[in-house]
Amino acid sequence: MEGKKLDVSALSSLALAFVGDAVFNLFIRTMLVGNGKKVRDLHHEAVKYVRASAQAEALKKLEEYLTPEEKDVVRKARNAKVNTVPKNADIMDYHYSTGFEALLGYLYLTGQNDRLNRILMASFELVNSGRDTGRS
Repeated sequence: MEGKKLDVSALSSLALAFVGDAVFNLFIRTMLVGNGKKVRDLHHEAVKYVRASAQAEALKKLEEYLTPEEKDVVRKARNAKVNTVPKNADIMDYHYSTGFEALLGYLYLTGQNDRLNRILMASFELVNSGRDTGRS
């Protein structure tokens, strides 16, 4: 990004989550696109990763490995007042997923790409390892 310098510390938790949502969606789509499935099937596969419950589960498993600064970003976002919750999401999962997305947005916007990539890969692997073999 060229142009004006972004003051990440001035952004709200929900703004960080907004960016983090896009980062995570692009990451998941990139991970899935090379497997030869049709686009419709890719979308259904991606939803398994980006839904609130999967993000909440990944964050809970990764939380102990976060730095104090990262934990603070997550905590602030988890506690942020949200006006709407998707109809298929549990409210607690939604708050945790907001924290997860805010963390990703924070890492992306502060240029901490190595850390961001480690967390993205770990979350991808956690969702894969937690899958049952039945239909979801």
